[in-house]
Amino acid sequence: MTTTAPAADARVLGLAHYAARGVLEHVLARHGITFQQQIALRAAINADAPQTPDDVVTQVRGSLKADPADIRATLDELLAKQLLVESGAHLRPTDAGRELIAAVGAETAPITARIWGGIPAEDLAAAGRVLSLVTERANAELAALTA
Repeated sequence: MTTTAPAADARVLGLAHYAARGVLEHVLARHGITFQQQIALRAAINADAPQTPDDVVTQVRGSLKADPADIRATLDELLAKQLLVESGAHLRPTDAGRELIAAVGAETAPITARIWGGIPAEDLAAAGRVLSLVTERANAELAALTA
């Protein structure tokens, strides 16, 4: 029996997102951080230059479309957990913050390999093109709605 995959649409995209996010959130919970905390901490760690709180808020908001006040609360939580520190006007990841992100990455790497493994490169390329276009269009719609 041959099963036909559903055409990509908002529901299929949402189901895939929440399935993958559920896996990540399970791992994050074992490390005592939330999804939004991980996104903010990763933004500070991966920055090419030191980031101000406003820089991190802007970056996280661009990714998660979250409320800036909620993101600032997340930064406060990361400061309280000593995963970020204030250095003048900038936020810097601590060694503990870097180690946490490395540990999460190490734990999720084999899971990610199992999830994505075996998908043909041409399928991944096509999905990447479609998802990039959907992201671009959705961001434009959101900008129009909030203008």
